[in-house]
Amino acid sequence: MLVNELVDLLQIKNQIRRTLHIKQESMKQKFDIIQSRCVPLPLENVDTDQIIPARFLKATTRDEKFFGDNLFRDWRYDKEGNPKADFVLNDPTYSGEILVAGKNFGSGSSREHAAWAIAGYGFRVVISSFFADIHKNNELNNFVLPVVVSEEFLAELFSSIKSDPATEVKVDLPNQTVTNLQTGRSEHFEINGYKKYCLMNALDDIDFLLENKDKIEAWENKNK
Repeated sequence: MLVNELVDLLQIKNQIRRTLHIKQESMKQKFDIIQSRCVPLPLENVDTDQIIPARFLKATTRDEKFFGDNLFRDWRYDKEGNPKADFVLNDPTYSGEILVAGKNFGSGSSREHAAWAIAGYGFRVVISSFFADIHKNNELNNFVLPVVVSEEFLAELFSSIKSDPATEVKVDLPNQTVTNLQTGRSEHFEINGYKKYCLMNALDDIDFLLENKDKIEAWENKNK
Protein backbone atom coordinates (compact mmCIF):
# COMPACT_ATOMS: atom_id res chain seq x y z
CA MET A 1 0.00 0.00 0.00
CA LEU A 2 1.05 3.57 -0.66
CA VAL A 3 0.97 4.44 3.05
CA ASN A 4 3.48 1.71 3.84
CA GLU A 5 5.67 2.97 1.01
CA LEU A 6 5.55 6.45 2.55
CA VAL A 7 6.77 5.08 5.86
CA ASP A 8 9.59 3.31 4.01
CA LEU A 9 10.49 6.60 2.30
CA LEU A 10 10.65 8.37 5.66
CA GLN A 11 12.99 5.71 7.02
CA ILE A 12 15.21 6.01 3.93
CA LYS A 13 15.24 9.80 4.21
CA ASN A 14 16.29 9.62 7.85
CA GLN A 15 19.01 7.11 7.04
CA ILE A 16 20.39 9.39 4.30
CA ARG A 17 20.40 12.32 6.71
CA ARG A 18 22.35 10.29 9.26
CA THR A 19 24.82 9.06 6.62
CA LEU A 20 25.49 12.55 5.26
CA HIS A 21 25.37 14.21 8.68
CA ILE A 22 22.47 16.37 7.58
CA LYS A 23 21.04 18.79 10.12
CA GLN A 24 18.09 19.86 8.02
CA GLU A 25 15.74 20.47 10.94
CA SER A 26 17.49 23.80 11.59
CA MET A 27 16.70 24.86 8.02
CA LYS A 28 13.08 23.79 8.32
CA GLN A 29 11.66 26.93 9.88
CA LYS A 30 8.10 28.03 9.30
CA PHE A 31 8.10 30.94 6.89
CA ASP A 32 5.70 33.82 7.44
CA ILE A 33 7.01 37.39 7.33
CA ILE A 34 10.69 38.28 7.24
CA GLN A 35 11.94 41.83 7.76
CA SER A 36 15.67 42.18 7.41
CA ARG A 37 18.60 44.15 6.12
CA CYS A 38 20.07 42.91 2.84
CA VAL A 39 23.34 41.78 1.31
CA PRO A 40 23.65 43.20 -2.23
CA LEU A 41 25.24 41.25 -5.08
CA PRO A 42 24.60 43.44 -8.16
CA LEU A 43 26.03 40.97 -10.66
CA GLU A 44 24.11 39.35 -13.51
CA ASN A 45 24.37 35.72 -14.65
CA VAL A 46 25.75 34.39 -11.37
CA ASP A 47 25.97 30.66 -12.00
CA THR A 48 25.98 27.74 -9.60
CA ASP A 49 29.73 27.18 -10.01
CA GLN A 50 30.28 30.68 -8.66
CA ILE A 51 27.81 30.06 -5.85
CA ILE A 52 29.57 26.82 -4.83
CA PRO A 53 32.59 25.64 -6.88
CA ALA A 54 32.48 22.15 -8.39
CA ARG A 55 35.25 20.78 -6.15
CA PHE A 56 32.86 20.91 -3.18
CA LEU A 57 30.41 18.56 -4.88
CA LYS A 58 32.63 15.67 -3.78
CA ALA A 59 31.89 16.36 -0.11
CA THR A 60 30.42 13.44 1.84
CA THR A 61 28.57 15.75 4.19
CA ARG A 62 25.57 17.98 3.75
CA ASP A 63 26.29 19.93 6.89
CA GLU A 64 24.88 23.44 6.57
CA LYS A 65 27.92 25.14 8.07
CA PHE A 66 30.32 23.41 5.65
CA PHE A 67 28.47 24.62 2.57
CA GLY A 68 27.62 28.01 4.06
CA ASP A 69 31.28 28.60 4.86
CA ASN A 70 32.09 27.96 1.20
CA LEU A 71 29.35 30.07 -0.38
CA PHE A 72 30.92 32.14 -3.19
CA ARG A 73 34.23 30.56 -2.13
CA ASP A 74 36.41 31.78 -5.00
CA TRP A 75 35.06 35.33 -4.79
CA ARG A 76 35.21 35.35 -1.01
CA TYR A 77 38.74 33.99 -0.38
CA ASP A 78 42.09 34.09 -2.13
CA LYS A 79 44.11 30.97 -2.95
CA GLU A 80 45.66 30.99 0.53
CA GLY A 81 42.23 31.04 2.14
CA ASN A 82 42.39 34.67 3.23
CA PRO A 83 39.17 36.73 3.01
CA LYS A 84 39.06 39.19 0.13
CA ALA A 85 38.24 42.53 1.73
CA ASP A 86 36.43 43.84 -1.35
CA PHE A 87 33.84 41.03 -1.49
CA VAL A 88 30.46 41.86 -0.01
CA LEU A 89 30.24 38.86 2.36
CA ASN A 90 33.48 40.04 3.97
CA ASP A 91 32.22 43.62 4.36
CA PRO A 92 30.70 44.17 7.83
CA THR A 93 28.71 47.06 6.38
CA TYR A 94 26.21 44.55 5.01
CA SER A 95 24.29 41.84 6.83
CA GLY A 96 20.89 40.20 6.95
CA GLU A 97 18.80 37.21 5.91
CA ILE A 98 18.07 38.54 2.41
CA LEU A 99 20.43 38.27 -0.56
CA VAL A 100 19.66 40.72 -3.38
CA ALA A 101 21.14 39.44 -6.64
CA GLY A 102 21.30 40.53 -10.26
CA LYS A 103 19.33 39.10 -13.16
CA ASN A 104 19.59 35.40 -14.09
CA PHE A 105 20.70 34.11 -10.71
CA GLY A 106 21.58 30.42 -10.42
CA SER A 107 22.24 29.62 -14.07
CA GLY A 108 24.60 26.83 -15.11
CA SER A 109 24.56 23.32 -13.68
CA SER A 110 21.64 22.00 -11.66
CA ARG A 111 23.68 21.24 -8.52
CA GLU A 112 21.52 21.39 -5.40
CA HIS A 113 24.67 22.18 -3.43
CA ALA A 114 24.23 25.82 -4.49
CA ALA A 115 20.95 26.02 -2.59
CA TRP A 116 22.54 24.19 0.36
CA ALA A 117 25.26 26.85 0.49
CA ILE A 118 22.80 29.74 0.38
CA ALA A 119 20.68 28.20 3.15
CA GLY A 120 23.76 27.20 5.13
CA TYR A 121 25.06 30.75 5.15
CA GLY A 122 21.80 31.90 6.70
CA PHE A 123 19.96 33.51 3.81
CA ARG A 124 16.22 32.82 3.91
CA VAL A 125 15.28 34.96 0.91
CA VAL A 126 16.94 35.68 -2.43
CA ILE A 127 15.55 38.58 -4.48
CA SER A 128 16.28 38.87 -8.20
CA SER A 129 14.52 39.83 -11.41
CA PHE A 130 15.06 36.34 -12.86
CA PHE A 131 16.13 32.91 -11.58
CA ALA A 132 17.21 29.83 -13.48
CA ASP A 133 14.27 27.44 -13.09
CA ILE A 134 16.10 24.46 -11.60
CA HIS A 135 17.98 26.59 -9.10
CA LYS A 136 14.76 28.36 -8.14
CA ASN A 137 13.13 25.01 -7.34
CA ASN A 138 16.23 23.87 -5.44
CA GLU A 139 15.99 26.96 -3.25
CA LEU A 140 12.34 26.25 -2.50
CA ASN A 141 13.16 22.63 -1.66
CA ASN A 142 15.75 23.87 0.83
CA PHE A 143 13.49 26.40 2.57
CA VAL A 144 14.89 29.47 0.84
CA LEU A 145 12.32 31.76 -0.78
CA PRO A 146 13.24 33.04 -4.27
CA VAL A 147 11.38 36.32 -4.88
CA VAL A 148 11.09 37.52 -8.48
CA VAL A 149 10.67 41.28 -8.85
CA SER A 150 10.65 43.69 -11.77
CA GLU A 151 13.97 45.06 -13.01
CA GLU A 152 12.82 48.52 -11.93
CA PHE A 153 12.12 47.35 -8.37
CA LEU A 154 15.46 45.54 -8.26
CA ALA A 155 17.38 48.61 -9.48
CA GLU A 156 15.68 50.81 -6.89
CA LEU A 157 16.46 48.30 -4.15
CA PHE A 158 20.15 48.19 -5.08
CA SER A 159 20.16 52.00 -5.04
CA SER A 160 18.50 52.08 -1.61
CA ILE A 161 21.02 49.63 -0.13
CA LYS A 162 23.94 51.55 -1.65
CA SER A 163 22.74 54.85 -0.17
CA ASP A 164 21.87 53.28 3.18
CA PRO A 165 23.19 49.78 4.02
CA ALA A 166 20.71 49.66 6.92
CA THR A 167 17.81 49.57 4.43
CA GLU A 168 15.36 46.83 5.34
CA VAL A 169 13.04 44.79 3.16
CA LYS A 170 9.83 43.15 4.31
CA VAL A 171 8.90 39.87 2.64
CA ASP A 172 5.33 38.82 3.39
CA LEU A 173 4.81 35.26 2.16
CA PRO A 174 1.11 34.93 3.14
CA ASN A 175 0.25 38.00 1.05
CA GLN A 176 3.04 37.41 -1.48
CA THR A 177 4.41 40.95 -1.27
CA VAL A 178 7.91 42.38 -0.99
CA THR A 179 8.42 45.94 0.25
CA ASN A 180 11.41 48.25 0.17
CA LEU A 181 10.95 49.93 3.53
CA GLN A 182 13.20 52.85 2.60
CA THR A 183 10.96 53.95 -0.28
CA GLY A 184 7.71 52.21 0.62
CA ARG A 185 7.52 50.63 -2.82
CA SER A 186 5.94 47.19 -2.85
CA GLU A 187 5.46 44.46 -5.43
CA HIS A 188 3.50 41.24 -5.58
CA PHE A 189 5.45 38.05 -6.31
CA GLU A 190 4.33 34.67 -7.58
CA ILE A 191 4.88 31.30 -5.92
CA ASN A 192 3.49 27.83 -6.49
CA GLY A 193 0.65 27.22 -4.03
CA TYR A 194 2.00 23.86 -2.93
CA LYS A 195 5.48 25.25 -2.25
CA LYS A 196 3.97 28.19 -0.40
CA TYR A 197 2.07 25.81 1.88
CA CYS A 198 5.23 23.75 2.49
CA LEU A 199 7.30 26.83 3.36
CA MET A 200 4.66 28.22 5.70
CA ASN A 201 4.43 24.87 7.49
CA ALA A 202 8.11 23.84 7.33
CA LEU A 203 7.37 20.70 5.31
CA ASP A 204 9.44 18.95 2.70
CA ASP A 205 7.79 16.75 0.07
CA ILE A 206 7.82 13.59 2.19
CA ASP A 207 6.60 15.48 5.26
CA PHE A 208 3.68 16.74 3.19
CA LEU A 209 2.71 13.24 2.10
CA LEU A 210 2.96 11.94 5.65
CA GLU A 211 0.82 14.84 6.88
CA ASN A 212 -1.85 13.62 4.47
CA LYS A 213 -1.38 9.93 5.24
CA ASP A 214 -4.94 9.47 6.53
CA LYS A 215 -6.41 11.02 3.38
CA ILE A 216 -4.23 8.84 1.19
CA GLU A 217 -5.20 5.74 3.15
CA ALA A 218 -8.90 6.65 2.93
CA TRP A 219 -8.59 7.08 -0.84
CA GLU A 220 -6.84 3.72 -1.15
CA ASN A 221 -9.52 1.96 0.87
CA LYS A 222 -12.24 3.60 -1.19
CA ASN A 223 -10.65 2.59 -4.48
CA LYS A 224 -9.66 -1.01 -3.72
